[in-house]
Amino acid sequence: MRPSEHVLDMFAVPGDTEPVPGGRGRSVRAGDLVLSPDRDPVTQDALSPRLARLAVELDTRPGRDHRDLRIAMPVPARDGSWVVEGWAATRHEAGTRQLTDLTALLAVGAVLHAELARVVSDWPPARRGPENRWAEAERVAFGEAPLPQDVPHPATERLLRALAEHRDDTPLGPDQLVHGDLAGNVLLDPDGAPVVIDVAPYWRPPLWAASTTVLDAVAWHDADPAIMADWVTGAAGQAMARSAIFRLLSDRPADTERYERVLSPLLARLRS
Repeated sequence: MRPSEHVLDMFAVPGDTEPVPGGRGRSVRAGDLVLSPDRDPVTQDALSPRLARLAVELDTRPGRDHRDLRIAMPVPARDGSWVVEGWAATRHEAGTRQLTDLTALLAVGAVLHAELARVVSDWPPARRGPENRWAEAERVAFGEAPLPQDVPHPATERLLRALAEHRDDTPLGPDQLVHGDLAGNVLLDPDGAPVVIDVAPYWRPPLWAASTTVLDAVAWHDADPAIMADWVTGAAGQAMARSAIFRLLSDRPADTERYERVLSPLLARLRS
């Protein structure tokens, strides 16, 4: 998938593009920007200006350490719009490498969510109907929509029902703007500062964002599966059940066997 000449012109970048991580594997670098497809204009109109202001503040904060949190800067098109034909842009971060250490990822998430809670007090897109399968899966995970009746694989349906039946009303903490896809979307710049990219915005508790980070890191990024024992009971277990439902419904296709292996400590608790 490649941006059209119109998209490239509107973001004032050259036509030579190359794939980069992020954007669910379909982002491309063009000049000094990274262009990512399938962006919803309403969501980006709410998200990008706030992220841009926060990115500037973090980069210019007095007393800043060179390893402090950074956010990839959203960049508008020449007409001021944040999305052109479904493409949105951020500043390319040269010389970066992916952060894979789960302990560090969780620390980055905690700092990011504290900063977002400080600058974002309301999130109007959360009051819209679901605009994609991730938003639909998120609502099902939190019991705001029923489990679908057309799950294609019996094993997936059984796992979804077991997780859904495990949910209770244990508080997970207040809702706020969170990054719901942090694993794989944090880079380290040449100075060692974490750079958050490709923010997937949700109005949910940070504990759920953290449990999703843990689930993704263990399932797909070779994190130590022993950490899953910490996400079995109490609020952590409830958050993990919701993260698992979210991923089983939004992944296409869902690797149910992989998730069953990763979730084995939680599933053993459900059966006890």
